[in-house]
Amino acid sequence: MKVDVKLIDPRLSDWGFPHWGSDLAAGLDLHACLDEPLRLRAAAAPVLISAGLAIRIGDPEWCGLVAPRSGTGHRGLVLGNTVGIIDADYEGPVLVSAWNRNAPGSPDITVAPGERIAQMVFVRVGRPVFSVVSDFATASRRGEGGFGSTGQAPNLRPEP
Repeated sequence: MKVDVKLIDPRLSDWGFPHWGSDLAAGLDLHACLDEPLRLRAAAAPVLISAGLAIRIGDPEWCGLVAPRSGTGHRGLVLGNTVGIIDADYEGPVLVSAWNRNAPGSPDITVAPGERIAQMVFVRVGRPVFSVVSDFATASRRGEGGFGSTGQAPNLRPEP
C-alpha cells in the first residue's frame, strides 16, 4: 500500500516524522503541531490540534484510524471522538481532537509543541454487499440478546 503524505508543518521532519515507536509498532506517531504549549483543563471541551500533515490513502480497501497513545491516555489525554477515521478519499489536514478526560479540579494537561499525542493505524475496510431481508434465514443461538446478555455486564440487565 502506498500513501501520499503532504507535510504541512515543516517542523515534522525535525521531530522525526514519519516514525513508529518500535520496529513492530502498529501506530504511526502523530505530533502536536503547536506554536506554544497548550493547556487542556480537566473535563473542558475538546480542542482540535493539527498533526501538521495531510494524507491521501487513495485505495478504498484501506482507511486510517487516529487513536490515542496508551501513555498519554493513561494520564488523561484522550481523543474527543475516541477514534478518528481517515477515509481513503480524504485529502485535508489530519486533526486530533484532544480532551482532558480527568475529573473537574484535576490538574491541567499541557501539550508541548512536537509532543506525540496520537497515533495513526492503517486498517483494511470491508465493504459488504447487503441483502435486505424481512427475516434471517436461520436464528443464532444468541438471537437479539445484547448489552450483557452473554454474562459480561450483568449490571446492565433490567430488573424483572
